[in-house]
Amino acid sequence: MKSGDRIRGMIACEAARLMYEDGVREYRDAKRKAAKRFGPEKALSLGSHLPSNAEIHEELARLIASTEEDLLPERLLKLRMTALRYLELFSDFSPYLVGSVLSGAVTERSDIDIHLFAEGVEEVEALLKAHGIPFETETVPIRKGGVITDYTHIYLDDDGVEIECSVYPVEQKRNRTISSITGRPMERASAARLKKIIAASLGEEEDDGEPHR
Repeated sequence: MKSGDRIRGMIACEAARLMYEDGVREYRDAKRKAAKRFGPEKALSLGSHLPSNAEIHEELARLIASTEEDLLPERLLKLRMTALRYLELFSDFSPYLVGSVLSGAVTERSDIDIHLFAEGVEEVEALLKAHGIPFETETVPIRKGGVITDYTHIYLDDDGVEIECSVYPVEQKRNRTISSITGRPMERASAARLKKIIAASLGEEEDDGEPHR
């Protein structure tokens, strides 16, 4: 193995460890912290030593599977059942589950990521208020292609599990967000598809009749 490939693999493993053990959530942050332990950050970032998000995700999934083989199924089922409740609660906003709870690479610190589509964030807030569910709203400006766009997130807490709801305009429902891991349209699941995934994990049969997207 070439030296550069070896360093790249070591950084990927260290970044995965930081995400697993230290709770670092963003691949970018884990990658930068891991790189600092192997040499000058600037030199590494300009070369081919930094692993892709997909490589780190693969190492993270492997680490979780090997370390928590006995705990993972129960934890994942619990998180998916919680996610399903919120997908059903947000049924008026075409909700989709995305992220680690869908992919299965979860830790005890994992949150639940849901995409919602509404005419305005006020509609989602009104629903939560009607059900007496506490929440916090945050608007974050993101630069993409030289254009700054405001993205709104609503944060909930369910028995210690954070649920992050990203609210998008209704007209963007067919435009799937690009995954930072694969660089392709993000994998997502409706309530119907999640029910099928849960049933399959329990060894049951359930046909939702909808294509996997």
